[in-house]
Amino acid sequence: MQLKISKTKQEVALNFSRYLAILISSRETVHIALSGGSTPKIVFDELATNFQEDIDWSRVHLYWGDERCVAPTDDQSNYKMTRTHLISKIAIPKENIHRIKGENDPEYEAKRYADLLDEGLPKVNNIPQFDLVILGMGDDGHTASIFPHEIELWDSKKNCEVAVHPDSGQKRVSLTGKIINNADTVVFLVTGASKVEKVTEIKNKTGNYKSYPASLVNPSSGRLLWFLDEDAAGLTSNQS
Repeated sequence: MQLKISKTKQEVALNFSRYLAILISSRETVHIALSGGSTPKIVFDELATNFQEDIDWSRVHLYWGDERCVAPTDDQSNYKMTRTHLISKIAIPKENIHRIKGENDPEYEAKRYADLLDEGLPKVNNIPQFDLVILGMGDDGHTASIFPHEIELWDSKKNCEVAVHPDSGQKRVSLTGKIINNADTVVFLVTGASKVEKVTEIKNKTGNYKSYPASLVNPSSGRLLWFLDEDAAGLTSNQS
C-alpha cells in the first residue's frame, strides 16, 4: 500500500482531486466506482468548486461501489449525496451515470448491476475492470458494504452481493472483491483519528487485521493508494 498523507481532510480532497484530474486526462474513457461517506463528500465539493476547468467529464463513466437499499431521494442514498455535491454541478452526460438502484429488490438489483458491469466495462482476466475504484473504510474496518461479520462475501464469485449492516439490519448492494481487486487502480480515502487503529493494523499486518475487509484490498495490478490525513495516519507533519 502506497501512503499519500496530507495534513488535513481538505488537503486530502485537494491532493486526490489533482490525482484524479491527471488520471482522467490520460485516458480516452474512464470508468470509476465511487464511494459514499464523509470524506468523498469533501472530495466531490472540491472537484465541483475548483476543478471545473481541469476535467472533461464527458469521458468519465460513474458507477458506485455500494449503495444502501433506499430510494435515490433518501438522505442515506450514496447516489443522492453524489448528485448533490458533484453530479448536479458538472457537465457529465446522463448516459454516463450508472447508479445502483437502491429502490429495487436487493437480490434483483445485485444481479442487474452485475450484468451492467459485465456489459459496460472492459474485461481483464475475463472480469470487468474499472480504471479506478474509490473506497472508504469504516471504524470497524469495513469497505464498500462488506462488513467483518460477512467477510466471506468478499470472495464471492459474483460481481455484486447483497450485504446487511450489522447494527441496523439495512440491506445494501456492494461490489465484491472479485471486481475491486481487478481494478486498474484502487484508492482509499480515509480521514479522522477514529481510523488510525485499523489503518495501522492493516499497514503493519498486526492485531486483527485479517478480520477487516479493508485488509483484503490487494489489486492484481499492484496499484493501491491510501490518501490519508495525519489523524488517520497517526503521524506528525515531520513524519509525513
